Amino acid sequence: MLVTAAIDDDVLARLRDSDLGVGLHVNLTLGRPLTPGRSLTDGAGAFRRDARRQAATADAREVEREIDAQIDRFLDLLRRPPTHLDTHHHVGLYEPVHGIVLAAARRLGVAVRSQNAAARTRARSAGLATPDHFFGESGPEPYWSSARTLRHLRELPAGVSEFMTHPGWFDESLAWSRYGRQREVEMVGVGTPPARAAAQALGIALATFAGL
Repeated sequence: MLVTAAIDDDVLARLRDSDLGVGLHVNLTLGRPLTPGRSLTDGAGAFRRDARRQAATADAREVEREIDAQIDRFLDLLRRPPTHLDTHHHVGLYEPVHGIVLAAARRLGVAVRSQNAAARTRARSAGLATPDHFFGESGPEPYWSSARTLRHLRELPAGVSEFMTHPGWFDESLAWSRYGRQREVEMVGVGTPPARAAAQALGIALATFAGL
């Protein structure tokens, strides 16, 4: 859940009543912050999109305040803790954001995403649960086609793997996104009965971050 944007009340109510695993998608690169933070915003008061630059110019105290505010908003909206923390545009790969996200996850007692071996080592050194492998990308073409999903499932390494996906049905609410219509391909690729049947046939157990 990205809590800096408006969330449909019906979707929120359905989430509260579901057993879906919902993590906090920490955001420092899209839209506007929940807290005042001059080092986090451009002249118009919006986050800068470039994750590397955003982290490099951010004041650690302002990052910490903003992440704490996003955690508080998540708890207010969903009325339960997140299953894990990850970050929009992977800004959490860079300092000081990375260390602040790990510290927040420790306070909450939740897992974190690790996109590579270095992030995984740091997370585990901090005593945090994290998957063993990470797969996924977003670009001009949809990533999780049905064919790619099946191929990855067949070649899945031992351990716990995260598939980073962006499934959805395209409508006006996604018109702003550069990864808008691609989401419909991913919805079919990972979010329909054939994908679940393929995982089951291969003996793969589906789980959320809460199971780590």
